Amino acid sequence: MTGAPATTLRLSEIKRSPAQLRTLNAALALFAEHGVSGTSLQMIADATGVTKAAIYYQFNTKDEIVLAVAEKEMAALEQAVGRAEAASSRAEARATLLREVVDMAVDRRALVRALQNDPVMVRLLATHTPIADLTQRAYALILDDGQPQSKVSAALMAGAIGAAVVHPMVDDLDDETLRRELLAAAGRLFAVEP
Repeated sequence: MTGAPATTLRLSEIKRSPAQLRTLNAALALFAEHGVSGTSLQMIADATGVTKAAIYYQFNTKDEIVLAVAEKEMAALEQAVGRAEAASSRAEARATLLREVVDMAVDRRALVRALQNDPVMVRLLATHTPIADLTQRAYALILDDGQPQSKVSAALMAGAIGAAVVHPMVDDLDDETLRRELLAAAGRLFAVEP
């Protein structure tokens, strides 16, 4: 299919120090529990066992922490998009992307629940160029053309997967059952053979 533009920053290549990684892991757990808006820098410092000044030494602002967490998590999507872009046909690319997005959503459903509608996260992701570029690459694999029907289908696919993994009706399903049923339903709904 197509490759990533050569100038695009690869999220998987961003290097973080061990201290930064501890901060990001603590922040991620707190975001999943309290949301981005409900998590303070002091909470992150307490969870990592350092002072707030030490957190500021690693990251200048809370927004930088939020973006770094998103970059770390979106690196998996970047790899999935790369594999889909390498597919030999559009149908194979869509199926690959669908399988991998479902896998990620199911594996991270607690995080999806906390973050999918968090206004801070939504705002930052929409304006952060590397993540916005990655999102456009993913949508390019799904969209047939720029027509309204195609755009609505792509938005519906993205929204349906995120909403399904966090819906209270599926809370009692184990990951494998949820994964299998979500793939089957998404495949039928979007005419993709996963």
